[in-house]
Amino acid sequence: MIETKNIFFYETDIGRIIIADNGDAIVAVSFGDTNMASHGDLNETPLIEEAARQIYQYLKKERCSFALPLSPKGTIFQQKVWAALQTIPYGETRSYKQVAEAIGQPKAFRAVGMACNKNPIAIIIPCHRVIGSNGSLTGYAGGVELKARLLQLERS
Repeated sequence: MIETKNIFFYETDIGRIIIADNGDAIVAVSFGDTNMASHGDLNETPLIEEAARQIYQYLKKERCSFALPLSPKGTIFQQKVWAALQTIPYGETRSYKQVAEAIGQPKAFRAVGMACNKNPIAIIIPCHRVIGSNGSLTGYAGGVELKARLLQLERS
């Protein structure tokens, strides 16, 4: 379970996003998930506000990377995957197999997919940049249509 202290909701060009912090770092960015409301106090902290500002800039093509303290909760394997995702350059994609190879576990591409599925900090930890080895868009927390939209945003 994500340990949140504060959460706040924002309306964006891609729909509602929810940002959560633990007082020191961003712990979650999700899409329209009102269930997070029970996981913290509705409080727009300076850190949450800064995360929202950077996401808005990203969506306006004014920002290609994020500068925020992050604290995603997960297994050691998930942490490795999420760290590898943060090295995928803006506008580029990697296959699940390429990510598995990057973390030194070339046969773990299915597990990489599961770690992407569990990514608690959407957009900032860019799991939308991971695609099938045949170039197909695969699942995404915000839906495959949103994944395609984010990839198109970065390519244009």
